[in-house]
Amino acid sequence: MAETVVVGMSGGVDSSAAAWLLKKQGYRVIGVTMQIWENEDSCAMEREGGCCGVSAVEDARRVAEKIGIPYYVLNFRAEFEENVIRYFIREYERGRTPNPCIACNRYVKWESLLRRSLEIGADYIATGHYARKLLLPNGRFAVRNSVTAEKDQTYALYNLTQFQLSRTLFPDGAYTKPEIRKIAADAGLPVASKPDSQDICFVPDGDYAGFIERRTGQAAAPGNFVDEAGNILGRHCGITHYTVGQRRGLGLPLGRRVFVKELRPDTNEVVLAENDALFTSSLTCSSLNWMAVPDLGDGEERRVTAKIRYSHRGAPAVIRRAGPDQVLCLFDEPVRAVTPGQAAVFYEDGHILGGGIID
Repeated sequence: MAETVVVGMSGGVDSSAAAWLLKKQGYRVIGVTMQIWENEDSCAMEREGGCCGVSAVEDARRVAEKIGIPYYVLNFRAEFEENVIRYFIREYERGRTPNPCIACNRYVKWESLLRRSLEIGADYIATGHYARKLLLPNGRFAVRNSVTAEKDQTYALYNLTQFQLSRTLFPDGAYTKPEIRKIAADAGLPVASKPDSQDICFVPDGDYAGFIERRTGQAAAPGNFVDEAGNILGRHCGITHYTVGQRRGLGLPLGRRVFVKELRPDTNEVVLAENDALFTSSLTCSSLNWMAVPDLGDGEERRVTAKIRYSHRGAPAVIRRAGPDQVLCLFDEPVRAVTPGQAAVFYEDGHILGGGIID
């Protein structure tokens, strides 16, 4: 009897092609859209190819009908609220810049969806991520880079557990984006030319500070822009409006280019500096998740390629343990705008070794 796989379908071309590929490979495929939005208005970006909203459901339903698979919409609002929305707000209020997609992947798309899928007798879940799964000689699973660096999405998957990976399929990881679009077009899928989503699904306009103010009912408190020596340069609109490395939107005519170097929530200060001051040769990260190895031993060093944000190409580095749940990462060459709250993901031989949240 064919194995059963539940495919998380966002209504986009990637997850639609994943469902079609898996059925073609002989799996019994069930399509599921995860209902995480609160109302239609909060997900207006669905029209631009987003992963939530009524039109996304309708697109996914049409694809499921075309493929000939059962399709369901499941309610994950509570899980999304607790593990993504509240986390997102807490981190910004602490002067950090979170990556909500990483939290959503670990705790909603995998933990919650996988649990429900197993409860109904499924063997696997699958998504449209551009990534591949690798079984290493030591018996552990790791996420391997996709065949296309341009669309590689492994960075946002570093936090998955061994059990989650053992029950996961990534059918799109062996293809480039143009190949996936062609597969969808050849199969007659109605979303073959649908645009990709670009923004965080619950902040379609990109105004993170405005979203936080609407959700909390409190405006961010203004404070001081200061230089590295603590000299006051002007007033800012609230630390939730800023992130490390930011230059635009400061509203501070100093006559020279300055960037956000640091956020200090305890004093409500935003530290500004010139570009050269944004480079550093090291970082520490915690909330670690090891993937290709069970752990990093005391005194052990590993040479890795470290990515410090989704769009970072990665930089050569050495990592070693700095505490019970902390790693020190030393870069061969300084990297720019290391941002607390983002993930540092460590790669070895084209697959994820592990990672953590930048302190």
